[in-house]
Amino acid sequence: MQKEYNFQEIEEKWQSRWEESQPYKVPVENAGKNKAYVLDMFPYPSGSGLHMGHPLGYTGTDIYSRFKRLQGFSVLHPMGFDAFGLPAEQHAIRTGNHPAEFTKQNCEVFKKQLKRLGFSYDWEREIATCDPEYYQWTQWIFLKIYNSWFDEEIQKARPISELPIPADISQAGELAIAKYLDSKRLAYMDYAMVNWCPDLGTVLSNEEVIDGKSEVGSFDVIRKPMRQWLLRITKYSERLINDLVEINWPESIKDQQRNWIGRRYGAEIDFQVKDQDLILTAFTTRPDTLFGVTFFVISPEHPLVSELTTKEQSLAVNEYCQQASKLSDLARTIENREKTGVFTGTHLINPINQQAVPLYIGDYVLMNYGTGAVMGVPAHDERDFEFAKKFAVEIIPVIIPANSEQAQQVLAKNLCWTEPGQMIAIKDPIFEELELSNKSNEIAKATICTWLETQQKGRQVVNYRLRDWLFSRQRYWGEPIPIIHWENGTITGLSDQELPLVLPEVADYKPSADGESPLSKAENWLEVICPKTGMKGRRETNTMPQWAGSCWYYLRFIDPKNSSLPWAKDLEQSWMNVDLYVGGAEHAVLHLLYARFWHKILFDLGFVTTNEPFQRLFNQGMLTSFAYKDSRGALVAIDEVKTTDSGEFIQISTGEKVERITAKMSKSLRNVVTPDEIINEYGADTLRTFLMFMAPLEAQKSWDSQAITGVNRFLKKAYSFIANRGEFVPPAEEDLQVKKSIAGLIQKITLDLENLRFNTPVSSMMEFLNNTSNLKFSKKSAGEFAILLSPYAPHLAEELWCLLGNKDSIVTAKWPSFDPQLLQQEKINIVIQVNGKKRANIEVDVKIDDELLKQMIVENLKDSLHPVSLADRFILVKNPKDGTVKLANIIVN
Repeated sequence: MQKEYNFQEIEEKWQSRWEESQPYKVPVENAGKNKAYVLDMFPYPSGSGLHMGHPLGYTGTDIYSRFKRLQGFSVLHPMGFDAFGLPAEQHAIRTGNHPAEFTKQNCEVFKKQLKRLGFSYDWEREIATCDPEYYQWTQWIFLKIYNSWFDEEIQKARPISELPIPADISQAGELAIAKYLDSKRLAYMDYAMVNWCPDLGTVLSNEEVIDGKSEVGSFDVIRKPMRQWLLRITKYSERLINDLVEINWPESIKDQQRNWIGRRYGAEIDFQVKDQDLILTAFTTRPDTLFGVTFFVISPEHPLVSELTTKEQSLAVNEYCQQASKLSDLARTIENREKTGVFTGTHLINPINQQAVPLYIGDYVLMNYGTGAVMGVPAHDERDFEFAKKFAVEIIPVIIPANSEQAQQVLAKNLCWTEPGQMIAIKDPIFEELELSNKSNEIAKATICTWLETQQKGRQVVNYRLRDWLFSRQRYWGEPIPIIHWENGTITGLSDQELPLVLPEVADYKPSADGESPLSKAENWLEVICPKTGMKGRRETNTMPQWAGSCWYYLRFIDPKNSSLPWAKDLEQSWMNVDLYVGGAEHAVLHLLYARFWHKILFDLGFVTTNEPFQRLFNQGMLTSFAYKDSRGALVAIDEVKTTDSGEFIQISTGEKVERITAKMSKSLRNVVTPDEIINEYGADTLRTFLMFMAPLEAQKSWDSQAITGVNRFLKKAYSFIANRGEFVPPAEEDLQVKKSIAGLIQKITLDLENLRFNTPVSSMMEFLNNTSNLKFSKKSAGEFAILLSPYAPHLAEELWCLLGNKDSIVTAKWPSFDPQLLQQEKINIVIQVNGKKRANIEVDVKIDDELLKQMIVENLKDSLHPVSLADRFILVKNPKDGTVKLANIIVN
């Protein structure tokens, strides 16, 4: 009687056994012995449970983790929860229930779903950032940052106790010394422009603001200055850029980090306010255009707005600034957005030609970028050009193209020229003195910078777009900041022995009317008295942002039960750094930048032994699903559409034809497919294998519920191949084709998994079964096939391994090897060209398939001066007689 593939029975059976035996637990003593630290970007546990994007990336890391275990590696593959956050707090405000209860329930749902998917996590290492046992050490790290300063000479953090105190400050007394120390700390308080949401009563990060509205609740958000905690991430700008060469990350992510940090070489130029003893400083990368300045613009948030606005213009300026405060930084700097501004009534003096230029306020200038002030050069900057046309400001060209015909066209049409060129002859004494006429603008840059420094009207500088990290939130559900504000104006951090500072119970979770966090209502917790001096103090009422807990969680996974230290130094040295880190590209900047920043401080202070936390980063692609839109372009929910007999799609309520498109899975479109739905119908192994089979992990994929049936049939066939086979032959009687095929399969899948190519092994296993399942098979080869299958379909593989008579779990098996002689077939020599030029020769099997050939070419050229990737265009020139490849030309963009 034929056995049927009962996935429910098989998966429940093996999940139960794994729960008992804990085969994925990593013994402490295994650390560092041929180790692989494989990490997912851990999830925020929302009330809706896992969405399909979660198991997409998690399956990739699980396959890799299982593969490395089978190769004999000690694999650290943990999971936890990024459990603080605004959604839980808003739920608490709506319901009155403590956010910890809501969060705990969500974590339990997530954990149950993750276990159901068969992921090989070491659950004994589970952490949640909202547990006091965890955030005790987040507070500990904050205090280490607070009690440090940045030594510019050695470009490293040092304990604040090692900061030299100037003699005059030392003589001024303890309060003066305390104030000086506070001005140098890596964690400090200052006024900063923030996204303030009155309805939520809290500061929001830029990512939590969409089109001027809060992501949660869609409430209005305004920009205003508030006294906040900040971390001096800007001190690490150079190291954060330069150290990117040390790590194996996608270049696109590295570029995003470089652009976010925004290193720019230029000059700061001082402009005197006409008839006032005030100076405004503008940063520019184009000092060569200084003679073309015809106006000046400052940010609506600039601290000198009121002083620089005349009485006649004050009403218009105030109205304009109020409107600007309602826009996010992103909205204000969108390309092609119409420029807006208002005249202050004041003029500035151009330092190089003494010409008076009007001063405007414009919302396209951001206070947190540069100096919050720009000099307007409309002839050579597109934004300034648009602004000048809008406000009828003079446009004076000072640089033209070197090509005379092009130069005549630029001048005749009054075009904005932003490219390199040569200086126009200008009748100005300084211009003539500096002999700039007809010089290249690059020479003019250096000449003008030297003149500015000589005249003490400017200086060459390196400027960064990166601003210090705004580190406080007016919320309840976050890590309390372990700081006390004393009545004499001083600030101190708690001692290590006073940690954790646990969140107090509060009557309600709404922020106070004046913008303080809900912690300000916990009076018994809030008010403190120094036992030594009797001085009164108040605890810090702001909490840390959600980013804090995720900045260092990879370190706690190493030693999660340690109650005396955040991690043991020997374990950190053994496990770090993370060998593979997988998550979405949306975390390219903030999470990854913040984690690198904290890690570098910990490295400087001697708490970690690696300069970077994540050695290899891999980004999973977005998962989309089918959706529909009508003739007006409006999206139509998937359950409001039916397919006609002719294959067309119509909206049920109207009968109108609709177009099928792919869109991000969304509840509003009702095109969300949950993991539980698929597991119930097909099983976890089918879902895991299908997620990998759809496309390369890094590619965007479109979910197709019909296509999953093909993968399900493959797993049924794999089950029947062993469960219903009957007898296996001795290895000596096995068909040679089976021996060769299994050897080729081992070679192919090993190479693919090492390079994180998760989709092609599935098709290779399908092809293998199709070609060999009816041949004479040995138990040895069948067992090797089960091992190869196990990273993808671990439940099924365990069952097959058991059916083959093995007593131990397949987790304890060894990754199969193969006899290379079995793959020694007739060889052919292929010429490899890159963009038409010969770069190498490669000898391959005469029957090699095209995909494996491409992989071998990529591998062959990876260390050459002309590396290629599978994303490049391969042109395979074949012999028309036998179809063998004789030449491969790779077109590299």
